[in-house]
Amino acid sequence: MVSTEMVERVEAALDEIRPALQMDGGDVELVDIDDDGLVRLRLVGACHGCPMSQFTLQMGIEHTLKARIPEVAGVQAVNYDDEPIAGPIQIFIRDDEDSQ
Repeated sequence: MVSTEMVERVEAALDEIRPALQMDGGDVELVDIDDDGLVRLRLVGACHGCPMSQFTLQMGIEHTLKARIPEVAGVQAVNYDDEPIAGPIQIFIRDDEDSQ
């Protein structure tokens, strides 16, 4: 069982991240932290189903949590049934020369 202190530290770190998500109409909910340090989160609002949500999760949320809380081993998004959301990150970069 994960300590109450770790849950509070994760929630505090998420509270620092939330304003940026909320500016775009989204948010994040802490679902669970397992004994191995995997933090399970649910992206809600505009973040739920957003094509950039996996990027936000890994490059923003996971990076921040790991930097502030060394016990965090990783972050996993779950859907409303608490099932993991998996899939590769796809980033599309437009080459301005090709679009002219």
